[in-house]
Parts: sequence; C-alpha cells; structure tokens
Amino acid sequence: MPKKDIVVVNFRIAVKAFIVKDNKLFIVKRSKKDVQSPSVWELPGGRLELGEDPFLGLMREIREETGMQIQVHNPLSVRHFERSDGQVITMIVFLCTTSDNEIIRLSKEHTNFEWTQISNCEKKLTKFFHKEVRIFKKLYSGFQNL
Repeated sequence: MPKKDIVVVNFRIAVKAFIVKDNKLFIVKRSKKDVQSPSVWELPGGRLELGEDPFLGLMREIREETGMQIQVHNPLSVRHFERSDGQVITMIVFLCTTSDNEIIRLSKEHTNFEWTQISNCEKKLTKFFHKEVRIFKKLYSGFQNL
C-alpha cells in the first residue's frame, strides 16, 4: 500500500449567536486591538474547543463574552472559509433568544454592545453577517415573539 502524506490544516469550528428580542438583534463591537477585524460590529461567539458540543460551546462563549444566558434554537447558516491568518473555519450561526432581564457584562474582547432594530441593523453590522439577517427576515419576519 502506498504511503500517504500527512496534511496538517489549521482548522477550527466557530459558532455565532444571532440573538433576537423584541425585533432587535444583539451585536457587539470588537476591540480596536483585535487582530481579526478590529472595531467591527459583529455577532457574538467564538471558536469551539476540540470536540466541544456546538450548542453548549455557544452558550459558554456568550456567557464569557457578555454574561448572558441564552437559549440556542436552530442554525441559520453554515459557512466554510479561510481567515486572513490562514486558519480554516467552519462557522455555524444559530438563532438564539434570551430573557428580558439579562445584565450585559462585556469581556475585554469587545468595547460596546447594542440591541439594534433588525429592520435596519445592516447599517451597523459588518457586511459579513448580512446573509444571516436576510435569512432571518425571510424565515422569521412574521414571528412577533422573537
């Protein structure tokens, strides 16, 4: 049997939370010191630990970054891409909700947060996540309880 070369790939799975409440989307602003996309408004979330459950990993990431407890519902999208530093990412964006009485405590990764109207959140949110906004509007625009 011929010997196969071993290929090492810098690969991670990442999860992001599309958190909605009262027709508003929760977005966070990256620190200006962040290596990847500094000062950009984005969805909260991050990379999973090796073998970590995506649902539990997303709940952990959001708790670490914002202090919020979230309910993770359905995936909105799955993307596969290479970051500018060469790391290959498969990213799952989940539809999430949270209770009304959450107190936000941002980690050092972010400098600000906002609950922005879904109807015009593209004005502030990085273009990278406009696809998820379109998917949400198409699939969930009639649901008032989100």
